[in-house]
Amino acid sequence: MRILISIRSFEELKSAIDGGADIIDLKNPDEGSLGAPFPWLIKKIRNYSNDFTLSVAIGDMPNLPGTASLASSGAALCGADIIKLGLYGPRNFKEAVKLLKSVRKAIKDINQNIIVVGAGYADFTSFNGIDSLDIPTICNQAGADIAMLDTYSKNGQKLFDFINSDKLRIFIDKTHQSGLLAALAGSLGLNDIIKVNELGADIIGFRGAACSESDRKNGVVELNRVRKIVRISQNQNTYKRVISSTSIK
Repeated sequence: MRILISIRSFEELKSAIDGGADIIDLKNPDEGSLGAPFPWLIKKIRNYSNDFTLSVAIGDMPNLPGTASLASSGAALCGADIIKLGLYGPRNFKEAVKLLKSVRKAIKDINQNIIVVGAGYADFTSFNGIDSLDIPTICNQAGADIAMLDTYSKNGQKLFDFINSDKLRIFIDKTHQSGLLAALAGSLGLNDIIKVNELGADIIGFRGAACSESDRKNGVVELNRVRKIVRISQNQNTYKRVISSTSIK
């Protein structure tokens, strides 16, 4: 299982790298769960080194395929290896597939090797969103590479407060049956690593647990916290699922 650490600034980058994160995920917590960072920050971080996998969030996206495609093109041209779209705006299956398919086309037209992530939300009922268990099929039909489940609200509740382990296992199994990688995030803590690994997820994402005071918005990613996350993960009987279309560095 790969460890994804979300950073919000250049200053947090070194702690995430030195701590052993498999994926450096750049986002802007001020703009939401999957808030988009500024293009000049993506470039600065990419220019620092090509030796790590850089993931970039492009927002909890409204149902605006043109806007989403343009945003994803910008992230691709700035050097992202992985581009992550939050399927916030669509209200039905067809809309979600169209939105994600548009993003995929924009990205793959620039670089076929960039990995496309479709992210749904476990707390989808709070905003009349797409059902969590439909996300793997949407990602498959849209041609994405990774299906992710996160939480939209960041109010102290975490992934497991909105969806139980049985449903998460269904999410992961459906994702794998489609030949995609499965990623889980959503205010997860150290005690969730073993559980997520046992469910069979390929990627687990953290920000709050990696930050000072466990504060995703006002805290700063700390080296010792990242190291602890990575150490716990490495102590598990983990595996790295490989599929040809998603060759993560």
